[in-house]
Amino acid sequence: MVFSSPTFLFAFLPISLAIYFLSGRTAFKNISLLLLSLIFYAWGEPWFVLVMLGLTALNYFAAIAIDDAKGRLRPGLFVTALSVNLGILGAFKYAAFAVTSLNAVAGLTLQVPEVELPLGISFFTFHCMSYLIDIYRGQFSANRKFSEMALYIALFPQLIAGPIVRYKTIARQLSKRRHTIGRASIGMRIFIIGLAQKILIADEVARIADAVFNANGAQSLADSWLGTLAYTLQIYFDFAGYSNMAIGLGFIFGFALPRNFNLPYTSRSITEFWRRWHMSLSAWFRDYLYIPLGGNRLGPLKTYRNLLIVFLLCGLWHGASWAFVVWGLYHGFFLVLERIGLGRLLKAVPLVLSWAWTLLVVMVGWVFFRADTLSDAMLMLQSMFGMRGEVALSEPLRAMIAPLQMLVLGAGIALAMIPRRKWRLVRTDARGAAPAIWRGASSLAQATGATLLLVLALLSISGGTYSPFLYFRF
Repeated sequence: MVFSSPTFLFAFLPISLAIYFLSGRTAFKNISLLLLSLIFYAWGEPWFVLVMLGLTALNYFAAIAIDDAKGRLRPGLFVTALSVNLGILGAFKYAAFAVTSLNAVAGLTLQVPEVELPLGISFFTFHCMSYLIDIYRGQFSANRKFSEMALYIALFPQLIAGPIVRYKTIARQLSKRRHTIGRASIGMRIFIIGLAQKILIADEVARIADAVFNANGAQSLADSWLGTLAYTLQIYFDFAGYSNMAIGLGFIFGFALPRNFNLPYTSRSITEFWRRWHMSLSAWFRDYLYIPLGGNRLGPLKTYRNLLIVFLLCGLWHGASWAFVVWGLYHGFFLVLERIGLGRLLKAVPLVLSWAWTLLVVMVGWVFFRADTLSDAMLMLQSMFGMRGEVALSEPLRAMIAPLQMLVLGAGIALAMIPRRKWRLVRTDARGAAPAIWRGASSLAQATGATLLLVLALLSISGGTYSPFLYFRF
């Protein structure tokens, strides 16, 4: 079920809110929200809900066993449970890729397994593993209430595409939550902003991106840059839109989910980009992989090695293909370059130059991320850098671009690449507080703006223009 679908907006969400708020005590609210989350997942994945439930039960009992174990038994239980999680993720997500790659490299003819990927398995597996790791590290005790642990894994706002939530972030909220009209209002506004980002920007620029990337190597130089720019905006507003919708829904249900984006396209380096893009995933890899490998504490060469390992696995986490492997290593390579000395240079040059360089590197990287195969990505890059002959915008693309798409492109560029302080309409006094008259005007403006965005998004949805979120496939 997609957050931007009529089924969710006009049926599942209002029914869920009614059931949840009529459920009484927090324990009953948890059970009702857990059942609703399972229905939400089973709507599109009726059988794979058993995989998620099985993984949840496995980690529930494993966490208790690890918590209670002493001596050498404890690390043995931990490694076994972690290996099972990785094994399940590997079997579903990487088995076919591994066999195909082995056949290609070794000239074998092994049967490629046909395995359907459970929706959001990368996300809920990472939730399970972070829960186990933190318990093994002694950061908190295992939760003995299955309904609370299961709700942490299955909570439907963040179940399918994040943000990746640490158990300790919402542990107290699982047993005690605040529900107020003010929090619900804030949550609804955040949800509407996310819905508008998805429907009004991401889905519109997707038409241009799809037309260019599906041109099978027939892109001109202008086509390829326009398509890459469109995809750069699409993936940001699609994924940031989903994250905002998840955070907004979390607020309504009493959960404070972590922020996932902080204007990544305003970054002045790739290091800064990864502090601003998919922040929950970056933090997960930092805390559970980069730092345990030694981080930057073991000298420059091992720091570079650790960065490349982390981003190789980051690429593979996003998808089982060589294009994702190259995308991950590509970002790792630029992070190493910045450690060697490029980072100091980027700080020394004018802001506009470091920003333009970073955006160029990110956009080129998105070609590997979006292309269906590595060879398709290379053809696209050849077009982008004038190695294929054609320069001008092609006639088919020129014919399909309407004024609306160009307007959306312009709005997307402004919203994604201009710091929010430039948009601030409410002036503050010397202590940073807005005068009461301004606060009132601001609240009215925000409510009016949210209503307008909601109306425009619903009008677009009524035309059947909504589509699945990009990160659903991860």
